[in-house]
Amino acid sequence: MKSSQVTIKDIARALGISASTVSRALKDHPDISPKTKKAVKELADKLHYEPNAIALSLRNKNTRTLGVLIPQIVHFFFSSVVSGIEDIAYKNGYTVIFCQSNEEYEKEKEIVQTLLSKRVDGLLASVSKTTTKFEHFYDIKNSNIPLVFYDRVCNIPHTDRVIVDDFTGAYKAVNHLIEQGCRRVAHLATSQELHIGRNRRNGYIQALKDNNLEVDEEIILRCDTDQHAKKCIPYLLSLEKKVDGIFAVNDLTAMTAISIIKRSGYSIPKDIAVAGFSNSLYASMIDPPLTSIEQQGFEMGQKAANMLIERIQSDVDLETRVEQIKTELIVRGSTLRNI
Repeated sequence: MKSSQVTIKDIARALGISASTVSRALKDHPDISPKTKKAVKELADKLHYEPNAIALSLRNKNTRTLGVLIPQIVHFFFSSVVSGIEDIAYKNGYTVIFCQSNEEYEKEKEIVQTLLSKRVDGLLASVSKTTTKFEHFYDIKNSNIPLVFYDRVCNIPHTDRVIVDDFTGAYKAVNHLIEQGCRRVAHLATSQELHIGRNRRNGYIQALKDNNLEVDEEIILRCDTDQHAKKCIPYLLSLEKKVDGIFAVNDLTAMTAISIIKRSGYSIPKDIAVAGFSNSLYASMIDPPLTSIEQQGFEMGQKAANMLIERIQSDVDLETRVEQIKTELIVRGSTLRNI
């Protein structure tokens, strides 16, 4: 008999007792005699019996499975978040289903319905750039399934969230550029539908204002991919009033900007200093190395997973929680000038 086929019924048949007696014996039920318990457990060990995890989960109305919605796994930040989630899930005996929206609203909606059909115990979600309606997340709340947003969040009442201090991170980066002598700093921004987009833009603007520098909408551009950068950077370089600094909403855009600027005959950081956001794996490998904001992706994943598991396992209603992760400015050669 193969170990994978062993069931309670097999043990019951071999011992000439009922399946319910075997089940209670394995659970040390007081109504079962010590002799019967001993016989059942010895045979179960001999046959390498293991409880059916699927059957148990259905009986207990849980699957010990977490659903995770990711905008794009190719980004170093989100891959770091995934690692943090897996770390906590594994330690607590949960499996994880990871699904990528690829920044598509319709796909995001489909993924949410799929995860609901898979009976996940809870969902961790980061909203796509193209999402402006949130009825699919209300479906989760209405199903009484615990929901925790991470990084990119939406304003659904009474939902837990783990976020980065995007405003302060952006402020630090732009203030650093100004300290290095930049006086006309462009911002490569993301969708203002996203909290992170608004907060990073606001941090950028506040740093300019605090240093008595002009806020020029002409050099605040929606530019958050490498493809966008291939159009935006030539535009910035063509302006009569030259920019001497760039703060990009993410590292991929910042690194593409560096490449284009260098190919166009400009020196970095002497002519144009560039700073990014996320401190990705390749930030220290390009030439010159990229100054960036560390946003602690692994820590975010851990905190979000812990928060979700605590809510799943709690017997009482917990207060809504918001955890904000501090950022750190990592200064490298793309901004350091001899001034």
